[in-house]
Amino acid sequence: MIFREENNAEITSGEVLDAHAQKVKHYPEVPRVLETLKRQGYILGIASRTGEIDGANQLLQLFNWDKYFTYKQIYPGCKVNHFNKIRKDSGIEFDEIIFFDDEQRNIQDLTRKGVMSVLVKSGVNAKVVDDAIANFGS
Repeated sequence: MIFREENNAEITSGEVLDAHAQKVKHYPEVPRVLETLKRQGYILGIASRTGEIDGANQLLQLFNWDKYFTYKQIYPGCKVNHFNKIRKDSGIEFDEIIFFDDEQRNIQDLTRKGVMSVLVKSGVNAKVVDDAIANFGS
């Protein structure tokens, strides 16, 4: 998603709109998945390679998802760098993390580091997350 700096996303009648007044959509189950994981006591982090740092942070706020993430690494670069920073800040080791991503290169890079990595081609949903948790450590 690309935002114009002078007219970023906004909420209108309960919908998030981009700078061109187009509705910004997320995967339907994401809000419920985030709420459930947080309620169950999981520590959540987000890592994004986007160059649209302000726009990504703004979306987290507009969707009211910012409250779910303890660790945020949003900037261009390798996901391994994002995870190294999260590990340093949190003390959580790579083998204690489940990672979901839609890019195979990120899955490969982090799997090599010992992160349980799950390729999600159609987005994150409750079944994908539940299956990953059930298989974690197996």
